[in-house]
Amino acid sequence: MYGWIWRHLPGNAWVRALISIALALGIVYVLFQYVFPWAEPLLPFNDVTVDGQ
Repeated sequence: MYGWIWRHLPGNAWVRALISIALALGIVYVLFQYVFPWAEPLLPFNDVTVDGQ
């Protein structure tokens, strides 16, 4: 999959590397701003099974 993306990016190796970094940062931004806040109520982080005795 990564090879396919690399072959389809325009430019030489430096331009491709910069575009790849920008794409990765964009994906991380979208995950932290939209996907994780949407999924947080669905995850069982607050379902604690240990008593505080």
